[in-house]
Amino acid sequence: MAWTEKDIPDLSGRTAVVTGGNGGLGFQTALALAGAGAHVVLAARDPEKTANAEARIRERYPAASMEVVPLDLGDLSVVAAAADAVLAAHERVDLLVNNAGVMAMPPRTTADGFEMQLGVDHLGHWAFTAHLLPVLLRAPAARVVTVTSTARFMGGLLDPADPHMRRRYRAWGSYARAKWANYHFGLGLQQRFAQAGVGAASLIAHPGLSNTDLQARTVREGGGGWVGAFAEVLTARSGMTPLEGARPQLRAATDPAARGGELYAPRFGSHGPPVKRPILRRFDLQKQIDRLWEVSERETGIPLVIS
Repeated sequence: MAWTEKDIPDLSGRTAVVTGGNGGLGFQTALALAGAGAHVVLAARDPEKTANAEARIRERYPAASMEVVPLDLGDLSVVAAAADAVLAAHERVDLLVNNAGVMAMPPRTTADGFEMQLGVDHLGHWAFTAHLLPVLLRAPAARVVTVTSTARFMGGLLDPADPHMRRRYRAWGSYARAKWANYHFGLGLQQRFAQAGVGAASLIAHPGLSNTDLQARTVREGGGGWVGAFAEVLTARSGMTPLEGARPQLRAATDPAARGGELYAPRFGSHGPPVKRPILRRFDLQKQIDRLWEVSERETGIPLVIS
């Protein structure tokens, strides 16, 4: 039988942090984890939307254990403050789901001057994960799940000489590059966990074609062009529900049989139940991982070292 959220084991006593947990895939992830007994930290930017998400989860699960931590991945000072709040409140974190992101935005920069999509989708998560390493490593078997996308195949890889696309910005090329960064980050983090001999594991997931507000926001923001408009219509007509789209990251986060370095995705690429998919071993995979580490540490000034 196909894996669903009903297969999530009892998570009582575990703490889960979900970025972007106030909408779309993140909300469905937070809802399912809360329903399985985890204490869920909703780490998200919009206070009103987050309060609404918390109320909806409590309506479904009145006994749910939750807290809210304001998180703007586009501002490293806010990322650090959010991580400090988690560190102060929790001795350990068992699950971190790096879910939040933006897609095909017009040219914009973060508070730190990063190109918006690379800054929010990757560099913000890089910093948040690095700050949370102490509590992740205190858990006996923590998992970090980073959400990528098949859209990574739509564009090129990270250019260390121009990571913020200042020479030539392309909305979809930037998104593809950010999703490659998510992919390489998840794999690189697992390498470092394994090298350090710690119990934590890093996995990656992608949701396939899922009908969330992500596509509509791209159109509202005016960055996706005709491709964005087409994607919005396509997902509205044939996309999976947000719950179906969240299942790969939920399985990566909770399936006892899942292992570090694995990718979970819909069985048929854009649709279907969540299954383990092969990691495509590009000839330059290690080069791309090492390049990402170099650029991420240089741009954020935050080393990600497991010791």
